[in-house]
Amino acid sequence: MKFNIISSMRKNRKKVIIGALIAVAVVVVGAISYYIYEHIYYVSTDDAKVTADLINVSPQIRGKLLQFDGDEGDTVVKDQILARQDMGSLPDSSIDQSLIRAPIDGIIVKKQANVGENLSPDKTIALLADPDNFYIITNIDETETRRLQVGQSVDISIDEYGAQKFTGKVKSIGHMSQSALTPSSYSDKGKYKKTVQKIPVKIKFDNSSNLKSKFTIGDNASVKIHVVNNK
Repeated sequence: MKFNIISSMRKNRKKVIIGALIAVAVVVVGAISYYIYEHIYYVSTDDAKVTADLINVSPQIRGKLLQFDGDEGDTVVKDQILARQDMGSLPDSSIDQSLIRAPIDGIIVKKQANVGENLSPDKTIALLADPDNFYIITNIDETETRRLQVGQSVDISIDEYGAQKFTGKVKSIGHMSQSALTPSSYSDKGKYKKTVQKIPVKIKFDNSSNLKSKFTIGDNASVKIHVVNNK
C-alpha cells in the first residue's frame, strides 16, 4: 500500500514537471514567434520625438519693445499684431513698421523678449509652430533603413498621451547619419570602433490624427513602421 502511494506521488510529480516544462516551452516559443513577427513586419523604436518647423518672429526696425501681447501656448493668426515698438524718430506714416506681426497661423512655443528691451531687426522675439505641421523625428539603425520607404504607414505612441494611438506616414529618410558631422569614435588605444549609425527619419501625422494642436515639441514618442504588405 505504501509503495503504491509513493509510486502515485512520483507519477503526479512527473506530470507536474512535464506540464511545467510544456508551459515554459509554449511561452518561449510564443515569445520567439512574436519577436520574429515584429521584426519581419515592423521596424520599431522608442528613439523618437515630436517636433515642428519653427518660424521666427522679428521686428522690422530698431527700437524699445513697448508692448508684447501673447504668451507661450497662445494660438495666433497670420498678420495678428503681437508686439509694438517705440518708433523713435520715424514719422507717423511709418507706424506699421513699429508693429510686429505673426508671419503665420501658429502657436507661440517660445517667448524670447521682454517689454523694455531694445530690439533690432535681427532679434527673434518669439518662435511660432504651425499646429498642422507637427511631425515625428525618429532615429533608425542604418541596418534597418534599407527596409524603409516613403509612404509607409506608422503607428505612433506619445508618452504624454499614454495609451492613445496616432497614425502617420514616412515622409522622408535621411541621407546623413547623426554622427556624420563628428569624427568617428576611437578606443583609448587609438583603434577605430565600428558602431551602428542612426539615420533620422521624418514621420508626418495623418490628417485624421486629433490633438495635433496640443502636442508639445520635444515629447518622447515610440513608432512602429509597417514594412511588409504596406499599401
